[in-house]
Amino acid sequence: MNYLITIIGPTAIGKTSLSIALAQHFGCEIISCDSRQFFKEMTIGTAVPNAEELAAITHHFIQNKSIFEEYNVGDFERDAITKLDQLFTKNNVQIMVGGSGLYVDAVLKGLDNFPDIGVGIREEIRNRYEQKGIAYLQQELQKLDSFYYEKLTTENPQTLENPHRMMRFVEVCIGTGKPYSSFLNQVKKERNFTPIIIGLEAQRDVMYDRINQRVDIMMREGLLEEAKSLFPNKQLNALQTVGYRELFDYFDGEIPLDFAIEEIKKNTRRFAKRQMTWFKRTDNAIWYDYLTDREKIISNITI
Repeated sequence: MNYLITIIGPTAIGKTSLSIALAQHFGCEIISCDSRQFFKEMTIGTAVPNAEELAAITHHFIQNKSIFEEYNVGDFERDAITKLDQLFTKNNVQIMVGGSGLYVDAVLKGLDNFPDIGVGIREEIRNRYEQKGIAYLQQELQKLDSFYYEKLTTENPQTLENPHRMMRFVEVCIGTGKPYSSFLNQVKKERNFTPIIIGLEAQRDVMYDRINQRVDIMMREGLLEEAKSLFPNKQLNALQTVGYRELFDYFDGEIPLDFAIEEIKKNTRRFAKRQMTWFKRTDNAIWYDYLTDREKIISNITI
């Protein structure tokens, strides 16, 4: 029997240190499941594990792609499952860690199958969004898939403000002539492992304080310079990320630096709240306070 110990939780909660402790205990490797840590040009702003952490345990899917490459959750599902199949031949326990809920679900359960959508449709929708804003996407989704629009309004309203997710919903509706929701909850894929899911959490004020401190540390470590080097490519999908967008606005002269830093903190806090909303729906997850002794967590894992 193979086991995939998966560590979930909001940003800045301590998932990396726990994953290393578990990997050292079980003598295995780590699959990173953070959709922004894939990109080698983004280090400080994505909180990539430091050199000491990377040296302690072999990590996979850390800075293995360029921001100039297209890489989506379907690509990651394929690559991660292939890598896990290889790793399980060496050890029947492996670790996966990350804060990207959709990517975690893709590995654990598989993605719903969507037909390929033509590039022309995708470009047309993007052009209309750039001309008309997020309201255009919201109106289109409400018209083309009212059921899913209402579901998002009730259960996950922040998604309605996410242009990349919204463009995807609309392009599927237009490209297939069917509602996006009609492709959801299809038969999930079989996996050759049993998931053991560990969640880390903290009181909201503690979590927010840790986020604020992390942003201050990032700024001291050179996030401003890193963002400046990426600024000429700010339109790339990979760079539509908290911590970079706000500094791009500063470089554009739209906001002062102090305000940009406060916006990073605020938007990261909002992101962490969305992460917890997503992860709390995860079936069979065992949740621990972030200060729980690592040995206690390990002793509670039954394999």
